[in-house]
Amino acid sequence: MTGIVEILPKEYGYIILNLTAYYFLNLYMQIQVGRARKKYNVSYPALYATEADTKDYKLFNCIQRGHQNSLESLPIFFVLMVLGGFKHPVICSYLGLAYTVTRFFYFKGYSSGDPKGRLPIGGFNGLALLGLVIVNITFGVNLLKA
Repeated sequence: MTGIVEILPKEYGYIILNLTAYYFLNLYMQIQVGRARKKYNVSYPALYATEADTKDYKLFNCIQRGHQNSLESLPIFFVLMVLGGFKHPVICSYLGLAYTVTRFFYFKGYSSGDPKGRLPIGGFNGLALLGLVIVNITFGVNLLKA
């Protein structure tokens, strides 16, 4: 363990805590989808509901889609956090926190049944992700110049 601690910046702990926070957000979304499956009687393996499944199929689909969209961007978020955090752990931590918080609001707004509800606060998750991309580009360029 000493070898890893000596290599990583001290502030890298914030990156680890950020990624753990996102795990809990994902768990929350999973629970909400599971509850919606029971409430609207949408059984596995169906990813989405149809009008034949339940009269509230649009509401279920919004809940499911809010979680699915978060899963689609999760790998890139994690990679950008882990790599960018090697050089800029504090900046990445702030961006990661912003991303996680806005993703919560994205999901809450989407799961209201109106897909436009995801945008007021949740729409800013793209800016946080863009910030992480810029940090990683900077890091990559600096590595090439070194």
